Amino acid sequence: MKIVKTIEEVRRQVKEWRAEGLTVGLVPTMGYLHEGHASLIEASHRDNDRTVVSDFVNPMQFGPTEDLETYPRDLDRDAALAEEHGCDLIFNPEPDEMYRDGFSSFVDMTVLTEELCGLSRPVHFRGVCTVVTKLFNIVKPDRAYFGKKDAQQLAVIKHMVEDLNMDLEIIGCPIVREADGLAKSSRNTYLSAEERQQALVLSKAIKLGAELVRDGERDCGRIIKSMTEKINSCSAAKIDYVKIVDEKTMQQISTIDRPALCAIAVYIGKTRLIDNFFTSDL
Repeated sequence: MKIVKTIEEVRRQVKEWRAEGLTVGLVPTMGYLHEGHASLIEASHRDNDRTVVSDFVNPMQFGPTEDLETYPRDLDRDAALAEEHGCDLIFNPEPDEMYRDGFSSFVDMTVLTEELCGLSRPVHFRGVCTVVTKLFNIVKPDRAYFGKKDAQQLAVIKHMVEDLNMDLEIIGCPIVREADGLAKSSRNTYLSAEERQQALVLSKAIKLGAELVRDGERDCGRIIKSMTEKINSCSAAKIDYVKIVDEKTMQQISTIDRPALCAIAVYIGKTRLIDNFFTSDL
């Protein structure tokens, strides 16, 4: 497995693979890899001849008061995990490699980015769409892999690829959880031992909502009310949102009469965590 820092090196390697007739998968990440990322790398390794993992903390998707400087980074750890699960090349650029001096071109989106995380993180999806488009242009993969935990991001990227006629397939992979149910996240490292236990209220609320849907409840207001009460039973939890939206448009719905996403964002102390379920997966 190689680790490269420049766009030129990535393109040179991918060009060599293409000359051999090999397919290429891409797993975009912000590093500090965990078992959730490992599942994406494994999926790419199964589906493609070669796998590229980008390991880049993208400054463009962080707001001015967010955790860019403290976001966990450990390239040696990432490299060991990535290689173990089938990665062939890690692309680990510096910010000035991705955003040259005078950079002023962006990829933006409306509608899908106006709900859920887009409300509290207004610059986030512009940064995501821009960096992912750049990665697609640099690597030119056949397939790219994203986790369903970041459900709105997945929907946004699928929509962007369709809108802009990008020639690749987007693969969404299931949420990977700890043994006690907490969704894997690089930000889990911010939690104290006590907060880590309190954070279980997210997966408990998701489980409750999914059970209500399985049992036939279709009124979004009642589902949201039950989940909100569950979250509020935890003293450390502060709700950002609990919403049910159309799976494709990310717009709020009042009745589950189509494929839907139930998504939550909750602060445990100062740490913002997300979780969700798709009704189509139940």
